[in-house]
Amino acid sequence: METPRRALITGASAGLGLEFARQLAAKGYHLVLVARREDRLETIGTALAAEFGVGVECLVADLSEAGSVEKIVRELAQRGLSIDFLVNNAGIAGPNLITDRDWPAQRDFFQLMMTSVAELCHHLIPPMIERGFGRVVNVASVAGRIALNGSGNYGPAKAYVIALSEELNLLVADTGVNVCALCPGYTHTDFHETAGLGEMKAEMPKWLWYDADGVVRDGLRAVEAGKPVMVSGRLYRWLDPFLQSVWTRWMFRFRTRPD
Repeated sequence: METPRRALITGASAGLGLEFARQLAAKGYHLVLVARREDRLETIGTALAAEFGVGVECLVADLSEAGSVEKIVRELAQRGLSIDFLVNNAGIAGPNLITDRDWPAQRDFFQLMMTSVAELCHHLIPPMIERGFGRVVNVASVAGRIALNGSGNYGPAKAYVIALSEELNLLVADTGVNVCALCPGYTHTDFHETAGLGEMKAEMPKWLWYDADGVVRDGLRAVEAGKPVMVSGRLYRWLDPFLQSVWTRWMFRFRTRPD
C-alpha cells in the first residue's frame, strides 16, 4: 500500500494557510499544521481530520522566534514524519523600518518573514530530493514585485521570498522537486483586519480583491507545473509585466501593501 504524502503548512490557523490545508487535505495529503494559537490549531485539525479522513498533526510554534524551526524539525523526527509538500505561509504586515524604533521587533519580523522560510527549505528540501518528489510553495506577494511607498519591510521581505524561490527552483531542477513563489494581490482573509488595515480594505474597490480559494488553487496548479513564480489573479497577472518593465515601473507608486 502506497504511503500517503504529507504536507506541512505554516500559519495554518487562518487565511491562506487554512485554505491550503483544506485543499491539500481534499487531495489526500496528511497534514502537519503549524501556528501559534494552540486552541484554534487543535480545533481546526480535528475538523479537517473529520471532514477529509486524513491524519492531522499540530505543532505549536512562533516562527518569529530564533530556534523555532529547529524545534519543528526535531518534533518531526521524533514523530517519524516526512514532509512531501511544504507551504511557507506564516506572515504579518510588520513594523515600519524607519518610524518603529523597536529593533527587536524588526529582528523578529525578519526571522518570521525570511529566515524561517529559508531555514525550513534548508531542512526539508534535501529529503524531498532523496525521495525524488517534493513541492514547496512560498507565499510571497505582488508587493514583492515592485517598490512601494509602504513600510520599507513588507515588500522587500516578499521580494526576498520570490528571489529565493526562483533560485531554489533552478537548484532542484530535474530532482522531482518544484519550488514556487505564490504572489497574491489583495486577498479576502483576516490579514488586513489583523494588521489594523480593515478601514483601508473597506474603502477600496471590490474588483481589486480575490478569494482565498482561487489564490490557493493558482498556487497548487503552478507548483505542479514547475513554475517558479505565480502571480495570482487575472488583474494582477495583467499588471505584472508593467510592474516589471523599466519603461512603465515608475508609473506604479502605491501607498498601500497588497497581500
